[in-house]
Amino acid sequence: MVKATSKVNINNMQLKRLEGAALTALEQTAEALHTEVIQAQVIPRDTGNLQNESTFVDYTNASKGKVSIVSTAPYARRMYFHPEYKFSKEENPNARGKWYEPWISGKEKDFCRDTFKKLYKRAGGV
Repeated sequence: MVKATSKVNINNMQLKRLEGAALTALEQTAEALHTEVIQAQVIPRDTGNLQNESTFVDYTNASKGKVSIVSTAPYARRMYFHPEYKFSKEENPNARGKWYEPWISGKEKDFCRDTFKKLYKRAGGV
C-alpha cells in the first residue's frame, strides 16, 4: 500500500486580487454592453432621454455578482415589450422594441461572456 500526503498553501492575497479583478470585469462588462447597445442605435429615440439620461448601469449589487442596466423612464417598459410599435428611425435607424434581444439570445449572445473573459484576464493579470 502506497501512502501519499500533500500540503496545499492558499495564497489569500492572490485570491483577493482575483476577486477584485472579477468585480472590475463585471462592472466594465456592463458598461461595455451599455455602450454597445447605444452604438448599435437600437433604442427608440426622440429626444434622447431614454437612451442617454434615463438608462444607466446600476452597480448597487456588484459585490454580490450582479449589475443591471436600468431604464428609469416611465415609458421604457411599454416601448421595450411592444415591438409592434412603429418606431421612428430618424434618430436611431435600427430602433425597435426588445432592443437587448441580440445580446440575450441573438447573434451577439456571447458578447458579455467574451467581454468578461477578456476584461477579467486584463484586470487579474492572468
